[in-house]
Amino acid sequence: MAPDAMKFRLKAFAWHLSASLGALSLVLGSLYLGWYRWPGWYLTGAMSVVPILVMVDAALGPLITLLIASPRKPHRELLRDIAIVVTVQLAGLAYGSFTLWNGRPLYYTFSEDRLQLVQASDLDPHEIDLARQSNPDFAPYWYSLPRWVWAPLPEKTSEREAIVSAAIGGGDDVIQMPRYFKPWKLGLPALRQQLKTVEGQTDIRFHKRKPRLKQLLQESGLSPDQPVTLIMTGRGSPLLAVFDAGTLEIKALLRVEP
Repeated sequence: MAPDAMKFRLKAFAWHLSASLGALSLVLGSLYLGWYRWPGWYLTGAMSVVPILVMVDAALGPLITLLIASPRKPHRELLRDIAIVVTVQLAGLAYGSFTLWNGRPLYYTFSEDRLQLVQASDLDPHEIDLARQSNPDFAPYWYSLPRWVWAPLPEKTSEREAIVSAAIGGGDDVIQMPRYFKPWKLGLPALRQQLKTVEGQTDIRFHKRKPRLKQLLQESGLSPDQPVTLIMTGRGSPLLAVFDAGTLEIKALLRVEP
């Protein structure tokens, strides 16, 4: 291949790569800063989507341009070929962005005996409407950022039993019903009652990691024998939340997996 032809291809590749990285950074940066900051990206398992976006938009597209760009091609034909590549890229970016937007974290809830992530895709439109009518301060909107909330079961026995029965049958749980949400601070007395030592955690996913989790607590200046931990779950791997024994502020979120 002539040096001029390779120079032309590399220049086209560089321009395409720069534009692709710029668009990808804008989209992913906005989603990360708004909704997917730690522990959001981890609990949602977002890293299963992001590599695909990077591969399609920041690698595959520019590489195809490197292959098809040629100074011998008519200008109109070259523009057409690159336009096709860019169209496919934009379609992939739009699909990935929609997937991440639809799964964005909206709530970190304390309910019963654990912390749980609630994503936008977990909420039924009917439940959202009910929340906007009866509990607007905690209802989700398109601009809502993640919030820490308490999601207790309702005091009314019939409502309580209906929710528990539905959840057991695979239906919505109270964490998917923002109409029942309350301020995080109001749930702290109930949360304190659920704190356990690392050894006291019964979730099977923690068993093999308990020695390492105890070590991490010690390295943080905390006693592994103190009841200050609570499991935190989402669609990805769970975390172990570590609380300050006095203030109940979250001191650390420890990964269960190595």
